[in-house]
Amino acid sequence: MPLQRAIIFAAGPGPHLKPWTDEHPKALAPVNGKSLLQRNIEYLQRHGISDVIVNVHHFADQVVDAIGRHKGWGSNVAVSDERGALLRTGGGLKNVAAWFGETEPFVVMNVDMLTDMDLGRMLDFHSDKKPSITMAVTKRLTSRNFLFNDQGRLCGWINTQTGEQRMCRADQPLIPKAYSCINIFEPSVFPLISKEGAFSIIDLYIEVAKHALVLGYDHTGDHLVDVGRPENLVKAETYFQ
Repeated sequence: MPLQRAIIFAAGPGPHLKPWTDEHPKALAPVNGKSLLQRNIEYLQRHGISDVIVNVHHFADQVVDAIGRHKGWGSNVAVSDERGALLRTGGGLKNVAAWFGETEPFVVMNVDMLTDMDLGRMLDFHSDKKPSITMAVTKRLTSRNFLFNDQGRLCGWINTQTGEQRMCRADQPLIPKAYSCINIFEPSVFPLISKEGAFSIIDLYIEVAKHALVLGYDHTGDHLVDVGRPENLVKAETYFQ
């Protein structure tokens, strides 16, 4: 079943991307002359997805204006307006549940992550294993990791700097993987989410994994850049022309 719809999270204030985000939204930060939002919309286009919804909050008017001026960069781009209250990633996704319908899988991604991962191969994995959520992950060094059992099933999350843990399964051994902020969801996850208002997508994963299958898809070796920090803008420009 091909993917047809996606959400790009673009509402956050991007504090690590200062000074750019003192006057602009992180979604419009440029990499080789193209904004992060444009690059991720074009990434989705290359994988056959042209219906996209973008949530907005920080300098929302600039994002809405850019989408309008560029005619969605060739895609059908809807806007989820969070100017009244920032819902964070989990709340922002739940807020637009009706837009996705009830039958087709869809993509969830962050605007400040750039990758050349083959989304088609990830969909093949998702279609074969049939989880409720497939999370793209890699073996890279980070202080915050999702924890998976040896079958790739999500069991928890840990911040190794603070010691904070959120567990949903007691399996052993646990294998840490770094989150790539790209996912394939089934709409059947929405009834499993009890949280309301503003909450992190991490909380969503932990809650859903208590009741349904959530798997990690390891794409180690692909280019992946978190452009949430200024020093990584330079790194991104070496990979993404």
